[in-house]
Amino acid sequence: MVIVLGVAPLLFVQVVYDPFWYTSSMLSAGWTLAFLVLVLAGYLALYVFALANDEGGENAGPGLRRASWLVVSLIVFIAGGWVIHSLSTQQLLPSEFMQWYAPQGRVDPSGRALHYSSIPRLVFFLGLAFPITAAWLFGMRAYLLGSQERDGGYIDYLEMTGRRTAFIGGIVLLVSGASWMLTLPASMQWFASSIWPWAGLVPVIFFLALPALQKKRRLCIPCNYGMFLMSIVMTIVLAALREVLRYGTLLQAAGYDAMQYKVNFDLPSTVIFFVTFLLIGGVALAYMIRLAWQAGRPQGAMTVSAGTERLGTAAVALLLAWVAGYFIIGIATITGAG
Repeated sequence: MVIVLGVAPLLFVQVVYDPFWYTSSMLSAGWTLAFLVLVLAGYLALYVFALANDEGGENAGPGLRRASWLVVSLIVFIAGGWVIHSLSTQQLLPSEFMQWYAPQGRVDPSGRALHYSSIPRLVFFLGLAFPITAAWLFGMRAYLLGSQERDGGYIDYLEMTGRRTAFIGGIVLLVSGASWMLTLPASMQWFASSIWPWAGLVPVIFFLALPALQKKRRLCIPCNYGMFLMSIVMTIVLAALREVLRYGTLLQAAGYDAMQYKVNFDLPSTVIFFVTFLLIGGVALAYMIRLAWQAGRPQGAMTVSAGTERLGTAAVALLLAWVAGYFIIGIATITGAG
């Protein structure tokens, strides 16, 4: 689901900023393909780790060997983040494209090099995992409190781990964010002197204050859930500011105004997309969330409610209807065109 939700923003960037994203991807074509391999390898390592740590322990091996799969997954995912980070920043330097393509006048079509990276930027966006994980731990703690969890030690462990993670994340974001702004290339320095970094400071301050906020409202279950939702909102704010940097830089450096991109609006395909995303995907996601929510609430065996069963039936029925409609519309379109 996370991968699927990440496809739409990536496609948006590829379409709207096509001249720059395509050029950046081709200049580092080998790494563009390697990114897909890294994502597959990272998830494969996670699956192996999960299978080696199943609840029954049938597949459990030595602890160090099992943990090594988690370390491998982390390293591979960081490498993948580094690749997509480089591709994203390269596209903001169109004045360097020719030099990268033909260094010293010699054409290099190999695509083997990543031409630009900003370590502070990479650390900043990877560092967002710390406060988001901390907020999730606070939400999980609230969930277990609501389900009358008897293991008080585990609940305290979640709380203390969440606070430490949030504190580390806030420091990482503050330091890496400031370093990023101070080391921006000349074509992006307009952003550092604008009002936008100050707007970005609001989410960073929120993440820094997250441990204190949780400590003050530790017994308020809705407040702990609210911190998780606010963390998501603050992350979206930072993502929006990143787009401001992209838009403004390409407007100044290449005269490219993404807001003037020609749109050929097609109503049927737009309706199909939103019906698929909101209705089919929404119902299926609601069923999974509701089922997961109810699974941990009761002590002992779980009894699925009638409403949850109806929601699951509706999710399957909508998916089957979508598959049937896909083939029916496709066959009708091909037949009509012939």
